[in-house]
Amino acid sequence: MSAESVTFHEVGALDSIADIICACVGIEALGVEKVIVSPLHEGRGWIDCAHGRFPIPSTATLEILAGVPLAQVDEEFEFITPTGAAIVAEFGSGFAPMPRMITERVGYGAGSRALPGRPNVLRAVLGTLAQGDAQGALPTDTISRIETNLDDCTAEIIGATVERLMAAGALDVFLTPVQMKKLRPGTMLTVLCESSQAETLARIVLRETTSFGVRVDEVRRWKLERRMESAETPWGKVPVKIGHLGAEVFHSMPEFDACRALAEKAGVTVQAVYDAAKRAAAE
Repeated sequence: MSAESVTFHEVGALDSIADIICACVGIEALGVEKVIVSPLHEGRGWIDCAHGRFPIPSTATLEILAGVPLAQVDEEFEFITPTGAAIVAEFGSGFAPMPRMITERVGYGAGSRALPGRPNVLRAVLGTLAQGDAQGALPTDTISRIETNLDDCTAEIIGATVERLMAAGALDVFLTPVQMKKLRPGTMLTVLCESSQAETLARIVLRETTSFGVRVDEVRRWKLERRMESAETPWGKVPVKIGHLGAEVFHSMPEFDACRALAEKAGVTVQAVYDAAKRAAAE
C-alpha cells in the first residue's frame, strides 16, 4: 500500500514518535558509527492491547525481532516494547556483551515502575573501540547447534534428511564420521540454525532418522557483514555475495546455481562463468 495509507496502530502515540525521532537524531548528533546491543531479554506474562490479551513478547515485538537472538526471564513484565525493538533491530550491528572500548559518556533512562530484583533502567554507553579493535568490532550473534550420532541409519535417509533440514531453514547442515560404542562406525549429524527454529528442526531429525535424542546448545559466532551485488559476465549477470567488514572486502562468492544456469544456456563450462563473475566482482 502507499505510505499515506499506513496507520501506526497503537505505536502512533506522541511518546512513541518522540522516542523514535530522538533516537535517530541522537545517534546522528553523537556521530555514532556502530551500535552494539547487549543480548536481549524479555519478560513473561500477558499484555492488554486494543486487540485483547496477548502473551509477552507481544506480536509486534516478535515480528520486528525476527532473526535476532531473544530469551525470556522469569519476571512478569514487558521489557521490550515494539518501539524499542524497532530501534535496536534497525541500528544494532550485533547483539553481544560490550566489546573492549574506552568509555567516554554514560546515559540512563529510567522507567516509572519499580521492579523487584532489577533496576528499571536502560543504559547507553558512548565510547571508542580500544586500540586493536579500531577497524570495527566483528558482528556477532548467537545460534543453536543440534547434534545426534547415527550408526543404524542408511546414507540415503541421512542425505534426504539433510535436504529437508536445509529446506526448512537451517543455516547449515554437515556430517562428521565418528567412532561409536562397541567400535561401530557412525555419522554425527550437525545442524546450525536460528534459536527460534531449534525445536522445529530437532523434530525433523527425530522424525526422519533413527535418532532417539538430540543434543542442543547455544553457540556464539563472529561473522563478516554481507551484501549482494551483481557481476556482469559475457553470458549474463551473476549475483555475488560479498563478505566485508566496513570498507574492507574479505571474500566475493558468485552464486553457483546462477553460474550453472548461465553455463547450460550458453554451452560453456560452469568454471568459466564462475571465474568471470569472480573477476568482475573484484574489479
